[in-house]
Amino acid sequence: MIAATSVLFLMDDAEILVDVQVVPQYAGLVDVTTIERAVEQTLRAERIAGPVEMSILIADDAELHQLNQTYRSVDAPTDVLSFAEMDDDSAFVRPPDAPRYLGDIAISWDRVVAQAAEYGHSRERELAFLVVHGVLHLLGYDHERGPDDEADMRAREEAILGALGLSRER
Repeated sequence: MIAATSVLFLMDDAEILVDVQVVPQYAGLVDVTTIERAVEQTLRAERIAGPVEMSILIADDAELHQLNQTYRSVDAPTDVLSFAEMDDDSAFVRPPDAPRYLGDIAISWDRVVAQAAEYGHSRERELAFLVVHGVLHLLGYDHERGPDDEADMRAREEAILGALGLSRER
Protein backbone atom coordinates (compact mmCIF):
# COMPACT_ATOMS: atom_id res chain seq x y z
CA MET A 1 0.00 0.00 0.00
CA ILE A 2 1.30 3.44 -0.95
CA ALA A 3 1.54 6.08 1.75
CA ALA A 4 -0.43 9.08 0.52
CA THR A 5 -0.37 12.59 1.87
CA SER A 6 -2.41 15.44 0.51
CA VAL A 7 -0.64 18.70 1.13
CA LEU A 8 -2.94 21.71 0.96
CA PHE A 9 -1.47 25.15 1.41
CA LEU A 10 -2.34 28.70 0.54
CA MET A 11 -0.26 30.79 -1.79
CA ASP A 12 -1.48 34.36 -2.08
CA ASP A 13 -4.90 33.28 -0.78
CA ALA A 14 -5.25 30.58 -3.46
CA GLU A 15 -5.29 26.88 -2.66
CA ILE A 16 -2.51 24.63 -3.88
CA LEU A 17 -3.19 20.89 -3.51
CA VAL A 18 -0.33 18.45 -3.94
CA ASP A 19 -1.18 14.76 -3.62
CA VAL A 20 2.09 13.08 -2.59
CA GLN A 21 2.28 9.29 -2.79
CA VAL A 22 5.30 7.42 -1.48
CA VAL A 23 5.94 3.70 -1.90
CA PRO A 24 6.14 1.97 1.51
CA GLN A 25 9.89 1.29 1.61
CA TYR A 26 10.59 5.04 1.40
CA ALA A 27 7.75 6.37 3.56
CA GLY A 28 10.04 7.28 6.47
CA LEU A 29 12.77 8.76 4.27
CA VAL A 30 10.94 11.26 2.08
CA ASP A 31 10.48 14.76 3.50
CA VAL A 32 7.09 15.94 2.23
CA THR A 33 7.89 19.47 3.48
CA THR A 34 10.76 19.66 0.97
CA ILE A 35 8.33 18.71 -1.79
CA GLU A 36 5.80 21.32 -0.64
CA ARG A 37 8.44 24.08 -0.46
CA ALA A 38 9.80 23.21 -3.91
CA VAL A 39 6.33 23.21 -5.48
CA GLU A 40 5.38 26.49 -3.83
CA GLN A 41 8.61 28.28 -4.79
CA THR A 42 8.35 27.07 -8.40
CA LEU A 43 4.75 28.26 -8.73
CA ARG A 44 5.68 31.62 -7.17
CA ALA A 45 8.71 32.06 -9.42
CA GLU A 46 6.64 31.27 -12.49
CA ARG A 47 3.76 33.48 -11.31
CA ILE A 48 1.21 30.67 -11.48
CA ALA A 49 -2.02 31.71 -9.81
CA GLY A 50 -4.03 29.14 -7.92
CA PRO A 51 -6.05 27.28 -7.25
CA VAL A 52 -4.05 24.45 -8.80
CA GLU A 53 -3.39 20.83 -8.01
CA MET A 54 -0.94 18.11 -9.02
CA SER A 55 0.21 14.71 -7.88
CA ILE A 56 3.72 13.52 -7.10
CA LEU A 57 4.71 9.85 -6.79
CA ILE A 58 7.95 8.88 -5.05
CA ALA A 59 8.82 5.36 -6.18
CA ASP A 60 11.83 3.17 -6.97
CA ASP A 61 13.92 2.69 -10.11
CA ALA A 62 11.83 -0.31 -11.17
CA GLU A 63 8.62 1.75 -11.18
CA LEU A 64 10.24 4.66 -13.06
CA HIS A 65 11.75 2.16 -15.52
CA GLN A 66 8.30 0.73 -16.20
CA LEU A 67 6.75 4.19 -16.61
CA ASN A 68 9.61 5.29 -18.86
CA GLN A 69 9.15 2.19 -21.04
CA THR A 70 5.35 2.56 -21.18
CA TYR A 71 5.10 6.28 -21.87
CA ARG A 72 8.40 7.18 -23.58
CA SER A 73 9.49 3.82 -25.07
CA VAL A 74 12.78 4.17 -23.21
CA ASP A 75 13.95 0.90 -21.68
CA ALA A 76 15.80 2.36 -18.69
CA PRO A 77 15.08 3.88 -15.31
CA THR A 78 15.07 7.66 -15.02
CA ASP A 79 15.10 10.18 -12.19
CA VAL A 80 11.89 12.10 -12.95
CA LEU A 81 8.96 11.93 -15.33
CA SER A 82 6.30 14.60 -15.80
CA PHE A 83 2.89 14.15 -17.34
CA ALA A 84 1.32 17.53 -17.99
CA GLU A 85 -2.44 17.77 -18.09
CA MET A 86 -3.51 18.94 -21.50
CA ASP A 87 -6.74 20.80 -20.76
CA ASP A 88 -7.51 21.47 -24.41
CA ASP A 89 -7.44 17.77 -25.30
CA SER A 90 -9.21 16.48 -22.20
CA ALA A 91 -12.53 14.72 -22.65
CA PHE A 92 -13.17 15.20 -18.93
CA VAL A 93 -15.19 18.31 -18.16
CA ARG A 94 -14.25 19.95 -14.86
CA PRO A 95 -16.53 22.30 -12.97
CA PRO A 96 -15.69 25.96 -13.66
CA ASP A 97 -14.64 26.57 -10.03
CA ALA A 98 -12.43 23.47 -9.82
CA PRO A 99 -8.68 23.94 -9.36
CA ARG A 100 -6.60 23.70 -12.54
CA TYR A 101 -4.97 20.28 -12.66
CA LEU A 102 -1.35 20.71 -13.75
CA GLY A 103 -0.49 17.01 -14.03
CA ASP A 104 1.53 14.22 -12.47
CA ILE A 105 5.19 13.82 -11.55
CA ALA A 106 7.00 10.55 -10.75
CA ILE A 107 10.39 10.62 -9.00
CA SER A 108 12.76 7.73 -8.31
CA TRP A 109 13.99 7.81 -4.71
CA ASP A 110 16.83 5.50 -5.79
CA ARG A 111 17.99 8.23 -8.21
CA VAL A 112 17.61 10.92 -5.49
CA VAL A 113 20.02 8.98 -3.27
CA ALA A 114 22.48 8.07 -6.06
CA GLN A 115 22.54 11.52 -7.67
CA ALA A 116 22.92 13.32 -4.33
CA ALA A 117 26.01 11.18 -3.68
CA GLU A 118 27.30 11.63 -7.24
CA TYR A 119 26.93 15.42 -7.19
CA GLY A 120 28.09 15.82 -3.59
CA HIS A 121 25.02 17.49 -2.17
CA SER A 122 22.17 16.58 0.17
CA ARG A 123 19.23 14.34 -0.63
CA GLU A 124 17.04 17.33 0.26
CA ARG A 125 18.66 19.37 -2.51
CA GLU A 126 18.36 16.55 -5.04
CA LEU A 127 14.70 15.89 -4.17
CA ALA A 128 13.92 19.60 -4.43
CA PHE A 129 15.76 19.78 -7.77
CA LEU A 130 13.74 16.91 -9.22
CA VAL A 131 10.46 18.39 -7.94
CA VAL A 132 11.32 21.81 -9.43
CA HIS A 133 12.38 20.13 -12.68
CA GLY A 134 9.14 18.16 -12.82
CA VAL A 135 6.92 21.16 -12.06
CA LEU A 136 8.69 23.24 -14.72
CA HIS A 137 7.91 20.47 -17.23
CA LEU A 138 4.25 20.60 -16.16
CA LEU A 139 4.35 24.33 -16.89
CA GLY A 140 5.67 23.83 -20.41
CA TYR A 141 9.46 23.99 -20.05
CA ASP A 142 11.33 21.36 -22.06
CA HIS A 143 15.12 21.06 -22.04
CA GLU A 144 14.95 18.50 -24.86
CA ARG A 145 13.80 21.08 -27.45
CA GLY A 146 17.28 22.47 -27.85
CA PRO A 147 20.22 24.22 -26.17
CA ASP A 148 18.44 27.54 -25.62
CA ASP A 149 15.48 25.87 -23.97
CA GLU A 150 17.84 23.72 -21.89
CA ALA A 151 19.78 26.78 -20.72
CA ASP A 152 16.56 28.63 -19.89
CA MET A 153 15.21 25.69 -17.87
CA ARG A 154 18.51 25.19 -16.01
CA ALA A 155 18.63 28.90 -15.12
CA ARG A 156 15.06 28.75 -13.78
CA GLU A 157 15.88 25.63 -11.74
CA GLU A 158 18.98 27.18 -10.17
CA ALA A 159 17.17 30.44 -9.38
CA ILE A 160 14.32 28.59 -7.68
CA LEU A 161 16.67 26.33 -5.72
CA GLY A 162 18.71 29.39 -4.72
CA ALA A 163 15.55 31.03 -3.39
CA LEU A 164 15.00 27.87 -1.32
CA GLY A 165 18.54 28.09 0.07
CA LEU A 166 19.50 24.92 -1.80
CA SER A 167 22.17 26.10 -4.19
CA ARG A 168 24.41 23.56 -5.91
CA GLU A 169 26.89 23.67 -3.05
CA ARG A 170 24.40 22.03 -0.66
